[in-house]
Amino acid sequence: MIQHGTYLNIVDNSGAKTALCIKVVSGFARRYASIGDIIVVSIKSLRTKRRLLSKAKKGEIYKAVIVRTKVGKQHFSGNKFSFFENSAVLLVKQKKFLGTKIFGAIPQSFRYTKFLKIISLSAGLIS
Repeated sequence: MIQHGTYLNIVDNSGAKTALCIKVVSGFARRYASIGDIIVVSIKSLRTKRRLLSKAKKGEIYKAVIVRTKVGKQHFSGNKFSFFENSAVLLVKQKKFLGTKIFGAIPQSFRYTKFLKIISLSAGLIS
């Protein structure tokens, strides 16, 4: 579960490394977000390799989709899965992905969301 003030790893090739959750977007006075929800983040640090060529800049504000959380989530098939880190993927204003590649595997539950393109950008699926 992600809430205001949570640090997340950014797992796309936009150039950002870590981000801070500012707000959970969907719902009135909603406190927590889980996998597949949209949040507003502020970029806190950049990857060192291509700092000058990165698409994201430090301090900028973006929307992001949560891809992994430490707290487990139950899939409708009965499987429960959790990850070792909280991760997100950055979005631009039109809710398109800022990066062109996603590092690591993502849950299979993204097949049933409006972010179906995230499956083709990622390395693999976890059921």
